[in-house]
Amino acid sequence: MYEVESVIQTKNLSLYFGETRVLADIDLEMGGRRVTAIIGPSGSGKSSLLRCLNRMVDLVPSARVEGKICFGGEDILHPDRDVVDLRQKVGMVFQKPNPFPRTIYDNVAYGPAIRGRVPKRQMDGIVEEALRGAALWDEVKDRLHTSAMELSGGQQQRLCIARCLAVKPEVLLMDEPCSALDPASTARIEDLIADLRDDVTVVLVTHNLQQAARVSDDTIFLLGGELIEVGPTEDIFTKATDRRTDDYVTGRFG
Repeated sequence: MYEVESVIQTKNLSLYFGETRVLADIDLEMGGRRVTAIIGPSGSGKSSLLRCLNRMVDLVPSARVEGKICFGGEDILHPDRDVVDLRQKVGMVFQKPNPFPRTIYDNVAYGPAIRGRVPKRQMDGIVEEALRGAALWDEVKDRLHTSAMELSGGQQQRLCIARCLAVKPEVLLMDEPCSALDPASTARIEDLIADLRDDVTVVLVTHNLQQAARVSDDTIFLLGGELIEVGPTEDIFTKATDRRTDDYVTGRFG
């Protein structure tokens, strides 16, 4: 394991759906204020691993998780862990944009509002800051009280990112956030990911190897639910130590 200042650690992490094991004894450290890409062919466990990190996997009735996931010095799998608090600190952006059928303003204000009463002027500042953080403010500042459903797909995805940023997460999980977007919108999201690393730890699942190479600092390669290799992205793509990694990133399979 190479040295990083880790913000998330997993130890002997295994995930089962019923009797099927989809992750097998994953030991990882993910660096703070870095972009970590998770790559691997379909069915390798990428999204399953991501959903373990903020316990979204709890929503699957047949799921069973073993091992440890440490965040903030605590095992988030402990039954007493406040999952709502965890998901505010470890936010998530999904493959398909999922804005609420409300105004742009209300989408961003939703998270801060459910945490407690916020004065209007303060909420205005939170909304603007989050939209600026998601590189969306200039496009929507004159229509904050129109429906979020009127935005383009790329704008909706950036709105979902702003919605996460509004509650000041420490980690942002992104599950193939560009797969439903056109090339121009994809480029905007990639630029945004690069900017976010200054303030937030980003963990990105992507099937697009070129995207992983462009935006990530570190890369994790999964195959068949097993961790094959992890390291700085440049090393993974140019001097992988495992033949299976080299075969995947050079297109020999996958």
